Amino acid sequence: MNNNKPIGIFDSGIGGTSIWREINHLLPNEKTIYLADSKNAPYGQKSKEEIIALSMKNTDLLIEMGCKLIVVACNTATTNAIKELRAKYDIPFIGIEPAIKPAATNSKTQTIGILATQGTLISELFYNAIQKFKNTKIVEQVGHGLVQLIENGEINSAEMTELLQSYLQPMIAANIDYLVLGCSHYPYLIPQIRKILPEHIQIIDSGEAVAKQTKNILQNKIGFSSHTNNTPVFYTNTNPIVLKEILENKYEVIEKDF
Repeated sequence: MNNNKPIGIFDSGIGGTSIWREINHLLPNEKTIYLADSKNAPYGQKSKEEIIALSMKNTDLLIEMGCKLIVVACNTATTNAIKELRAKYDIPFIGIEPAIKPAATNSKTQTIGILATQGTLISELFYNAIQKFKNTKIVEQVGHGLVQLIENGEINSAEMTELLQSYLQPMIAANIDYLVLGCSHYPYLIPQIRKILPEHIQIIDSGEAVAKQTKNILQNKIGFSSHTNNTPVFYTNTNPIVLKEILENKYEVIEKDF
């Protein structure tokens, strides 16, 4: 049956596992296949054309594997390629965008910070999103170097702390009261970020919202899996050690050329 097929998830590396965790938590009976395109990380420094081509490559592979729905667990891929993916493929797509709306709506200082990749911040989708909140000051910061450090397993390194300090201090000085994480890799930095930000500044990412949207699509369009024990499958096109560590060595990670 179609509804017993897996959910496909892809990202420019290991960061999208933060989205996978939320989906797996909300929908534990669903089988998931995760593609970590770490060989091409980060997408945020690539051209729109390159991002579209990589997103189509990942989509083709997930469709070959029989997926019923695809989650683009990458802000850069969503903001640059999801329109083209939906136009080309006859399969539901769920994207991930920076959670600007809840931050802007709830901000008391009317100032929010967004930490994201360059590819997300210069995209048309992001530009259109922030136009709806012209009464909110949005402090944008490109997270140069963060994805590479995460992909290299250097989340708690001195270099990471130094970079985060340099990116977050100007936001603190600008009086933000919400920080939006605009990259699926960045939730893994929350413990580091929390040490730098004052307590009153809230951190928002998109994982829970993506999981809820996945559930809605299954409920209204496809149907839920009737299986009760679905072990997730993880693929990476680089050394699997860092991905295994992010997953706390609980799951097998398959190295595959794609």
